[in-house]
Amino acid sequence: MSEHQHGHDHDHDEGHGGHGHSHGVSADADRRWLTAALVLIGAFMVVEVSIGIAAQSLALISDAAHMLTDAISIVLALVAMRLAARPAKGAFTYGLKRAEILSAQVNGLTLMLLGAWLAYEAVHRLISPPEVDGGLVLITALAGIVVNVAAAWCISKANRASLNVEGAYQHILNDLFAFIGTAVAGLVVLTTGFVQADAIATLAVVALMFKAGYGLLRESGKIFLEAAPTHIDPDALGDKLVAQPAVVEVHDLHIWQITSGQNAVSAHVLVDDDADCHTIRRNLENLLSSEYGLNHSTLQVDHAAEDATKSAAGGEHCQDPHGPIHRLTPHVH
Repeated sequence: MSEHQHGHDHDHDEGHGGHGHSHGVSADADRRWLTAALVLIGAFMVVEVSIGIAAQSLALISDAAHMLTDAISIVLALVAMRLAARPAKGAFTYGLKRAEILSAQVNGLTLMLLGAWLAYEAVHRLISPPEVDGGLVLITALAGIVVNVAAAWCISKANRASLNVEGAYQHILNDLFAFIGTAVAGLVVLTTGFVQADAIATLAVVALMFKAGYGLLRESGKIFLEAAPTHIDPDALGDKLVAQPAVVEVHDLHIWQITSGQNAVSAHVLVDDDADCHTIRRNLENLLSSEYGLNHSTLQVDHAAEDATKSAAGGEHCQDPHGPIHRLTPHVH
């Protein structure tokens, strides 16, 4: 028995959508909740744009623009869910599950770009402030708070373990905070006549947009670059594997995220010459699943002597010379 290579996919995806819904929410339910939020936001956005223009309030217009990105993020989320639900075939061996991550990245980018434009407009209005109808701003912002609370509640019912859904939720949550700031600005303008409060509220909205946008770009970028999940230390995991009975060395260890909540691992494992490769592989897979939540594992298990013989004969070796090697004694990283 010179080589044993086994790929076991124990993904706990439920339904055809490819999402692991730990709280029992189905992909269809996700779509219903997102659609409900989309209807609420779309209807209010149209009203707010009209009132913002009439009141000459950049804060209201910025809130409406933010709501537009909310709506776009939800539409992208719904489209990505449909794409992710398609079965793997042809060249797309993982299906289109990463469409959700692409959606999250687009959400983050739109927040950053729109925030930059609103920041420019806010600074201009700080220098040359127009007359602002504070009462109209206050009433509209209070209504916006109610709408955003309802929309945030709808999305919170969906599976936020998905970076795609979490992106849409962050859009709504930031918009809620923005409306609170706009309501305060409207009250200040109404009671004191300090019209620059409108532009200051806009800058507060911009800060929230940058924060949320950067977070989405960072998390989605890590997945596209196939970084290990943040809760898993590859070196510690490699040491854990090599500490198991009969395991001599672990190398070519790779841990990555296919999409939100779906992690994978592959490794080349060398074991004692008299060890049962199949039993060790099963034990390692159970460890990866139970302790690290890595349910999609591909482990190549070889006897150490056979691997050394193959390497000496000039055969291909699966070791990555630039990657860490985990040996029983000593540990070399």
